[in-house]
Amino acid sequence: TAVPCLQKTLYNVLVAYGHHNPSVGYCQGMNFIAGYLILITRNEEESFWLLDALIGRILPDYYGPEMMGLKTDQEVLGFLVKMKIPAVAELMEKHGNLWTLVVSRWFICLFIDILPVETVLRIWDCLFYEGSKIIFRVALTLIKQHQDFILEATNFPEICEKFKQITTGAFVTECHIFMQKIFTEPGSLRMATINKLRETCRANLTASV
Repeated sequence: TAVPCLQKTLYNVLVAYGHHNPSVGYCQGMNFIAGYLILITRNEEESFWLLDALIGRILPDYYGPEMMGLKTDQEVLGFLVKMKIPAVAELMEKHGNLWTLVVSRWFICLFIDILPVETVLRIWDCLFYEGSKIIFRVALTLIKQHQDFILEATNFPEICEKFKQITTGAFVTECHIFMQKIFTEPGSLRMATINKLRETCRANLTASV
């Protein structure tokens, strides 16, 4: 049947990638990414090379023993929210500034099982074309569009629940409008700014280990 066949393909891709990039091996979230690529391409080799492009080039250090790239970008998002949506940043700071507990699945799974399938596919098109900046665009758009709703939260569990709820509903299912919004709602988002924030956040994380 088709499902066992896809499972075998997924296994082959993940094992092959582990041999290809032993510094990463297998890491949390990679099965989601590889599985999605297999469903899109229906081709084992194409899925392998797309996975390699994502993990090796577009999102370096996201997947691996320390997941330093992932942790860094979650902290970068916190700084970007402070710059662009200060009221939400203030709420987060009041409750411990624990961005990793709120958005880690967005980053690890690249919005799989979080946003609708068509929306995720469009985001991934932009991810391969524009690079990792697109993840920040999507995250900032979701937060900015729903900031009044998020600001209703009075404690951290409520904040977490609000962040779950903002990934559902008409705003994210109307794919064409949503994709237009991610290029307008966050305003200017220069790669130089992101890279500078990455340097700062990575240094802070390294110092705290």
